[in-house]
Amino acid sequence: MSGIVVHLPRVGGDVAGAPGGAPVTLRLGPGEVARFGRGSATVPVELRLDDEAVSRLAGEIRVTDDHWQLSNHSATQSYLVENPEGAGEYLRVPPRRAGAPIPFEFSRVVLPARRGTTVAFQVFAPDHVYLDPDGMAGQWGSRTVMAYSLDETALYFLVLVALCEPRLRDESPVAVPTTPQIVERLRGHAACGGLKARAVSSHIDYLAEEKMRISAPPEHGCGGARRNGKREALVGTALRFGLVREEHLVLLPPRAVTGPGDRETDRTGGGDGARPGRHIGK
Repeated sequence: MSGIVVHLPRVGGDVAGAPGGAPVTLRLGPGEVARFGRGSATVPVELRLDDEAVSRLAGEIRVTDDHWQLSNHSATQSYLVENPEGAGEYLRVPPRRAGAPIPFEFSRVVLPARRGTTVAFQVFAPDHVYLDPDGMAGQWGSRTVMAYSLDETALYFLVLVALCEPRLRDESPVAVPTTPQIVERLRGHAACGGLKARAVSSHIDYLAEEKMRISAPPEHGCGGARRNGKREALVGTALRFGLVREEHLVLLPPRAVTGPGDRETDRTGGGDGARPGRHIGK
């Protein structure tokens, strides 16, 4: 694992940071540490959580070679580490616990608060790797890891399938879908009823920058059906290397039929057996 990304959103809902402050995003490599808490002039912290119930130095995040750890410096409060993509999975980190290993690829660290229900920040560990199943029978020294570590049950993979769908259905003249088109395409999915354009754009950025490490021109808006360099590169790489294949179309909801003259709209996709995607955020 080459590192993690820690994100503290702007104040709003049950996720809070410094009042009126901009979101904070930190990138940490192996051996690096980020401290969080209410902070003060004499107790500096990288992630400031402004609530009277949060200690000046509430805890710290430490990155190792293959995972990250959470230390709870509070003498009285437990912290939760939630897996937003799981079925209610979470870890409880008790007071004074040092170096608790966190196994989730996406995590939401939640602290109890007084002003609202909680304060929280997110941790993304995008470089988890998986052994190549074809190499599992060999000696340890001969095993390989997969170049593109994609979780086919994650929401970002569902977005990638939607991007690739026109090419997989041999609709060659059709441009790579835009963000509003993907939102509309996934609307019928059980896990995507509240999916917003901003979340789709975040998944696309995450795929390009972290999961597939693609260098492409930045996006300049999401309207229209024009081609986009980053999306084109994602689709091209996914299809060339077989990361998204025709059988993955069953993950998508059925396409609506708008008239008798339309071409077949649900040749392979959707149906009651489609697995729901999982959420990074909305």
